[in-house]
Amino acid sequence: MAESPHINEVRSALLDTLRDLRNKENPMDIKRALAVAQVAGVLVESAKVENEYLKLTGQDQSKFLEIPPDPAVAHLGTTVQPGDRNGITSITRHRMGG
Repeated sequence: MAESPHINEVRSALLDTLRDLRNKENPMDIKRALAVAQVAGVLVESAKVENEYLKLTGQDQSKFLEIPPDPAVAHLGTTVQPGDRNGITSITRHRMGG
């Protein structure tokens, strides 16, 4: 069974696209880059909806947004557990626009 998608995959794909666009010898086709950006935008919007749903239902976990365990330190017993706030006591949300 495939792993659940994660926001890190979106970030990685966008950074790969940016790298490919900047490649002077073999730049990515603009239409393809726009398609990647559009799909990434839809994924980000779905993450926003998921975040609002979690907030409204009082949940604090999301497989798409939570920090995945780091296999490099898993043997140390220091992986992040779902719901672990890692010392974060508050979050300030800033919104742009009117």
